Amino acid sequence: MDLDLKQMIAMVDIIAEEKNLPKEVVLDVIQQAIAAAWRKDNGDKEMDVRCELDLNSGKADVFVTRTVIEDGEAYDPATEIPESEAKGKKVGEQVEEKHEAGAFGRVASQTAKQVVIQRLREAERDAVLAEYEDRVGQVVNGTTMRVEPRVVRIDLGKATGIMPKSEQINGEYYSVGSRIKVYIKEIERNERGAQLILSRGCAEFIEYLFRQEVPEIENGSVEIKAVAREAGVRTKIAVAASMAGIDPVGTFVGGRGVRVQAVMNEIGDREKIDIINWSDNASEYIREALSPAEIQTVEIDDNKATVFVAKDQQSIAIGRGGQNVRLASKLTGFEIDVEVAKAPEKKKKKNVEDSLLSALEESEEDTAADNLTD
Repeated sequence: MDLDLKQMIAMVDIIAEEKNLPKEVVLDVIQQAIAAAWRKDNGDKEMDVRCELDLNSGKADVFVTRTVIEDGEAYDPATEIPESEAKGKKVGEQVEEKHEAGAFGRVASQTAKQVVIQRLREAERDAVLAEYEDRVGQVVNGTTMRVEPRVVRIDLGKATGIMPKSEQINGEYYSVGSRIKVYIKEIERNERGAQLILSRGCAEFIEYLFRQEVPEIENGSVEIKAVAREAGVRTKIAVAASMAGIDPVGTFVGGRGVRVQAVMNEIGDREKIDIINWSDNASEYIREALSPAEIQTVEIDDNKATVFVAKDQQSIAIGRGGQNVRLASKLTGFEIDVEVAKAPEKKKKKNVEDSLLSALEESEEDTAADNLTD
């Protein structure tokens, strides 16, 4: 069975138009398919084979690359060639042998077809993902396609992305077919191709939601300075005003809490949100970050901070499982240690006897002094 190379060449333009791919990409896919078919019929799967296709003549040549080794050594004919057969090439250099691609067997032809289908699908996916490169850092709407133990697959319309377990909101339930907002975190590329990584659990998702609810961010009167988040549990967000007379915390909370409630409606009521005032004074900033705990004093040494609290405030400052102090550390950038402040020592009260003796001694000293004077 022959692969009709001329017919394949004629299909390059058609496939490129249908798949919305560059002609060069489609041509490369066909060349890969011919190389795979030739390897299947004539060589070994370990062979390094490439193909060059002449669009004008319809002729295809394949080139097998092998490495030159010393004569007399055991070698693998699929990937190596002795120096005596290498036509002047030295040990360690590459030799390329040219072969004309012609007729292929049934199995090789089937291999070529599978390669074309697979490579075109990969090229099409890569082309679609390339459109999303400019949208990394944005929130988009999608539809949940499949829920797996470790990932949720989400249809974004033109592309499909995955939301790994680490990017999900802890305790949130995802149902197939439901509409969902997701943050485009990155396009991950590896040997298996490119993959769109989505998130609902990152700090950037919270920041985006507040930007939608607080128009004052757009005009620059208030800003988000930092966000620390443990998705599904708690978020701390530090905010500041650029103009006098503006309450940044109140601006983000909104009248009757309407703005912060809108964000919570999206992420779920399980996650608590602490909105605090940012300060360029490290001590004040750390006090704010550890709210609702009441802090007595803060001692700072480089990037470490020791805070002292009353005994009944220690558990509040640390939080359940260390959550409050952990998030405060992320928010401020300081390594925070919480300690109980020592109670001030009480002054000893002199008893009545000590007071009387002291008074008598002072009286006697005064009398003696008077006598000396007289």
